Amino acid sequence: MQKHGRTLRVALITFLATAAAALLVLNFTAGEKQVQQQLPRLYTTASPQFDRAMGNLLGPGVLGGNEVTDLQNGDQIFPPMLAAIRAARKTVTFETYIYWSGDIGKQFADALSERARAGVKVHVLLDWVGSSKMEDSYLDEMKSAGVEIEKFHKPHWYNLARLNNRTHRKLLIADGVVGFTGGVGIAPEWTGNAQDPQHWRDTHYMVRGPAVAHMQATFLDNWLKVTGEVLHGDAYFPALEPVGPHRAQMFSSSPSSGSESMQLMYHMAITASERSVDLSAAYFVPDELTLKLLMDALQRGVRVRIVTPGEHTDTETVKAASRGTWGPLLAAGAEIYEYGPTMYHCKVMIVDRRMVSVGSTNFDNRSFRLNDEANLNVYDEAFARRQTEVFEEDIQRSRRVTHQDWLNRPWTEKLHEKVTGLIGSQL
Repeated sequence: MQKHGRTLRVALITFLATAAAALLVLNFTAGEKQVQQQLPRLYTTASPQFDRAMGNLLGPGVLGGNEVTDLQNGDQIFPPMLAAIRAARKTVTFETYIYWSGDIGKQFADALSERARAGVKVHVLLDWVGSSKMEDSYLDEMKSAGVEIEKFHKPHWYNLARLNNRTHRKLLIADGVVGFTGGVGIAPEWTGNAQDPQHWRDTHYMVRGPAVAHMQATFLDNWLKVTGEVLHGDAYFPALEPVGPHRAQMFSSSPSSGSESMQLMYHMAITASERSVDLSAAYFVPDELTLKLLMDALQRGVRVRIVTPGEHTDTETVKAASRGTWGPLLAAGAEIYEYGPTMYHCKVMIVDRRMVSVGSTNFDNRSFRLNDEANLNVYDEAFARRQTEVFEEDIQRSRRVTHQDWLNRPWTEKLHEKVTGLIGSQL
């Protein structure tokens, strides 16, 4: 009898271990089946075909008549976001990865709750992992006020294989007429003006015009996945008249509906570049194909400049994995800079000073294949010039890393880079 009991226990332990291993494998599988892209260079960013390809091949069409305003750091970012919430009369939709505790979290909870009590339909979608540090009192306050709050991929038996798929999107839309997107989370680190290591450097964008409907549709994509509820009608999709000069599109990706599309968008832009690629990258861990396309651009005379975090970073693992890839780029002439004053969390790509892509996407495998992401692409030379000025201001606060610096780094750093490179698909 005892022997039979031990056999059952061993069988049960074996079964549980096998199931855990299977779940681990499923969660660490990088999205859909990876197919090596074959991307011939057929046109430049100046060609009308570039716009057609970006709009028709990859996502929603490019719409004119938008006004896109860049907001630098928390002091510029949070006041208009809170003002838009407080001014909403019909609906507020809000999706974010990071929502932690602190005064700024309380301000958002208060503003969203006040609007819900006033009869505005308020829908909040938080990532289950990213909001794990959020105070329960904020959730209780909002729910009591009538805010509809959902958690993305909260663990259930039927979705355990998808725990590694997080929503990293950052979207706020008020009344369907004004939207915000970029790199900012709701936490004390994003407040202030990047004045010290406790206050991060980041950029967010305010949008008015027809592209706001793209932003709303992107939010509703995940809201539908989580709740099954279709939000539509004039309260969410009002008629939007042209209000500005910018041509734009909201572009999104998800492992469940085209995980390769965000990476392909970046690849197409780099392939079409003829003068410059400027990249603000909070997390820069390019795969072999991306490195090849950047190298090809350098070889045809494109200037490639990259700003990444320096001494101040929230993940030494990603930093090490990133530095391990720099050698060929530096040898080929790429300029790589490490931002000095604080954690650098910007996510912006500027190509040929014609096209700008901004949003939640990092330049790494996690964003390209594992997370739900959303970027706003703006096709306007004046807007691109303004973002280039901001980029060059960041360069002034950064230290350039030369190829010789990279070769001379300590052996301990090289070892760390080798180890972290083994898990590059998860970074």
